[in-house]
Amino acid sequence: MTETLTGTDRSAGISYDELFDNDTHPVSEALRRVGEHPPGNTRVPARVYYAQDVHDLEVERLWSRVWQLACLEEEIPEVGDYHVYDIAHLSFLVIRTAPDQIKAYRNACLHRGRKLRETHGHGAANLRCAFHGWCWELDGSMKEIPCQWDFPDVDMADYGLPEALVGTWQGFVFINPDRNAAPLGDYLGDLADHFEFVPFERRYKAVHVQKLMPMNWKTCQEAFMESYHVVATHPTLMENLGDANSRYDAFGNYSRAMSAHAVASPHLGDAPRYERLADGKQFARWRHPMNGHIYERVGESRVSVTDTDGNVSIFDDDGNHIDGPQTQADPHLCKWIGGPLLAGMEDVPLMTPDPPPEVTNVRGWIADQKRAQVREEMGDAVDVDAISDAEMIDAIFYSVFPNWSPWGCFNPIMYRFRPNGDNPHECIFEVMLFPLAPPDPDDRPPPATVHHLGLDDDWTLAPQLGPLAKIFQQDSLNLPLVQKGLRAQEQQEVIFASYQETKIRHFYHHYFEWLGPALDRSNGAVDAASETAVGVTTPRNGSRD
Repeated sequence: MTETLTGTDRSAGISYDELFDNDTHPVSEALRRVGEHPPGNTRVPARVYYAQDVHDLEVERLWSRVWQLACLEEEIPEVGDYHVYDIAHLSFLVIRTAPDQIKAYRNACLHRGRKLRETHGHGAANLRCAFHGWCWELDGSMKEIPCQWDFPDVDMADYGLPEALVGTWQGFVFINPDRNAAPLGDYLGDLADHFEFVPFERRYKAVHVQKLMPMNWKTCQEAFMESYHVVATHPTLMENLGDANSRYDAFGNYSRAMSAHAVASPHLGDAPRYERLADGKQFARWRHPMNGHIYERVGESRVSVTDTDGNVSIFDDDGNHIDGPQTQADPHLCKWIGGPLLAGMEDVPLMTPDPPPEVTNVRGWIADQKRAQVREEMGDAVDVDAISDAEMIDAIFYSVFPNWSPWGCFNPIMYRFRPNGDNPHECIFEVMLFPLAPPDPDDRPPPATVHHLGLDDDWTLAPQLGPLAKIFQQDSLNLPLVQKGLRAQEQQEVIFASYQETKIRHFYHHYFEWLGPALDRSNGAVDAASETAVGVTTPRNGSRD
């Protein structure tokens, strides 16, 4: 690995300002906008990732008070349509109560506590509990109590369903259990400026995969907030992604990362550059960019690694040595080559750009190919000539506190991270894809239903993810071991990079403010006596910086 110590606060290599200045198309003001976060290393106690009392504090101080994405407006299009949104042990029923009104109620009967609805549904005329039949109108007012004579102390006028705040943004429905919170618009600030060219109203949910993961929701989320891990985890990206040259910005309640396409990793530095494999395969035969070793699939869970002297060794898809003189291999490239594949993947040719020799601006060349594709699909519905190369092809990914990550412009990816009930060692990782919708509204597909994957299911069991499944395979090799290693640490502390982990540091700036003095940020200890969970007022202005 090439050391990238430069004596500055950035890695060696081309900067984003230079990329913007050389862009073949206009660069938007929002893309050029700088969002600084104070420099320095943020230290986080390891306990926040596994302690039950910290999880319980998150429920009381965070999930009970913050704006969070619940569903799409399209998923509840008609009056009486509803969506169940669960977060930890909390449950909310998001329901369309009128053509232009959506409400959210605590999803629990006021009699004996049974959930009013277990899953999403359509066309409810009222909300009747399936246990004893207590019933509410769609507007939350009480409709009837069977054997009402037996409840002389219950005034039906006082037994409306408790509500959460509801806000909408570009077709998404957000809820906030704190009825005193500031409006959603104040919380999101100017986020819409970053989605000017392709707002989400012009997209549709084509894919929704929900996977149980054996780690804390923060452990999982942090892996998708930086490109610092690319050099060790995703070697197949290094020749075509400026990982350590990524730019990071923090704005109010959201942050942004930008990783340049068609720019080599600065970790490659002056290392030897190897010829493109003429018989290379994207998922079955690949040359490691760091050492030139060739990894080739020789069956599921079996990879041959040929070093530069022609010696061949065999490994399994976790990088464990089986045979041959070389005893160590890159486990993530072994997983990429030897892990489960979708049908036909073995024969996919290399997907890294291979421009003709006369092309001098590879980024512009790739962006123009994307523009041509969008023109063919969308006609003049999208003015691609007004959009920069960076927005056409780069990985531009946002994190909206606390757990929502939409990607920018033409990249359809979106993530959401939630704890799995009250288990701090498991989470629900959701991957959604929002491509452009057809220009004719009549051709707009309905939102995709959720495809569930269990703890032990491989990502390729969700074939609608396509090649993304292979990326998640590599990340999933790390994350369970991170969760286990956090408890094994002697120092019981995580330290985050000043710049490349800006988004994570920005997250924890907000996180510690929301949890307040009841959580000691030096050791993660929860002191319930320092501030009772009930009645604590947390600042609710749109920005917490």
